[in-house]
Amino acid sequence: MEKLRIIGGNRLSGSISCSGAKNAALPMLAGTILSDQPITFQNLPYLQDITTMFELLGSMGADITLNENMDFKISTATLHDFEARYELVKTMRASILVLGPLVARYGFARIALPGGCAIGTRPVDFHLSALEQLGAKIELKNGYIEARAKKLIGCEISFPGISVTGTENIMMAAVLAEGKTILRNVAKEPEVVDLADFLNAMGASISGAGSDEIIIDGVVSLHEATFEIPADRIEAGTYLIAAAVTYGDVTITNINSNRMNNILDKLKLCGAVITPYENSIRLTMSENFIAPVDISTAPFPGFPTDMQAQFTVLNALSSGSAVVTENVFENRFMHVQELNRMGCDITVKGSNAFIKGVSSITGAPVMATDLRASASLILAGLCAQGETIVDRIYHIDRGYERIEEKLSFLGADITRLPG
Repeated sequence: MEKLRIIGGNRLSGSISCSGAKNAALPMLAGTILSDQPITFQNLPYLQDITTMFELLGSMGADITLNENMDFKISTATLHDFEARYELVKTMRASILVLGPLVARYGFARIALPGGCAIGTRPVDFHLSALEQLGAKIELKNGYIEARAKKLIGCEISFPGISVTGTENIMMAAVLAEGKTILRNVAKEPEVVDLADFLNAMGASISGAGSDEIIIDGVVSLHEATFEIPADRIEAGTYLIAAAVTYGDVTITNINSNRMNNILDKLKLCGAVITPYENSIRLTMSENFIAPVDISTAPFPGFPTDMQAQFTVLNALSSGSAVVTENVFENRFMHVQELNRMGCDITVKGSNAFIKGVSSITGAPVMATDLRASASLILAGLCAQGETIVDRIYHIDRGYERIEEKLSFLGADITRLPG
């Protein structure tokens, strides 16, 4: 099993480009099922989750090609198998996103109940209930979801709680439903807006994405489109924190700062100087200390849960005390015990992490437990004294493109070790 070896203490500086957003790309890849014409993607990130989605679509019969410009063209006109098997689904929860498109276009889907990071229970009840309201019949058999519908019919649906994938799945299903669908209490994440923009580029009629209510007027079919995957705000935020914990000077290009205001505001409170440009963000540290800042995660426009672990590290190295509250997933502090092994002073009580800043930490062998926990351990290793070995880095490869190469380019001493 591959590992990352980090020798801490180097100040990061320079410029790197932000990759395309995994959380935007995955639902769009699932959305190609809705059209019988080819869809071309630009700026698609090279990640394990993207590869898994390719394998899933390919197993159903999709044709996937790569051109000389590194753009991917996907055609689902040849789809013949409407099952997402457990072997592929178990490593990636986003596979549930093929459910809505399959039922909408083909009237049937058989999807293994999804797996992914073990950061808490993320039930698919919202997806299934909403599909039933659109007219699908749902059965759970032997660990699989079976959904059938002769024709989905638009209706008004109010989600009982905020669900990003639930919003995306039903938005895609409703695109080909007969009549108008109104979704209420929906997720407002930028990636939901991105998906709406993508579907509209294919000929869908969606309005209201980014607000509390999304309106979809069903269409008969979707057409060919070319779409560029927007930049990954979580990747950009992670590298900005890498600059902060090493008291560096780093510019992230290919990113619009407007997508990251809730993250950038917290970084400013920590003492970072943020300089936004038209298509890039620069972070420098004005003083040789980090101010503590309380964090409380919430659905967008609140603070993103996917940045919680990274800010936990930032607070652990601060000049005071802070409280980090996790309101989205109930099991997302598994990185804390590994950080404490490196010398951090963090106590978890329920959904709160009470953090006392320390002046320095030391390298240690640590084990990644999920995607963002992996990122936090790498951040800690960058500023720790001595050597840190991060094990189980297959988690990091799910969501960060060539992370060791990008950090090395900024001056980090980081090497991928063979398994």
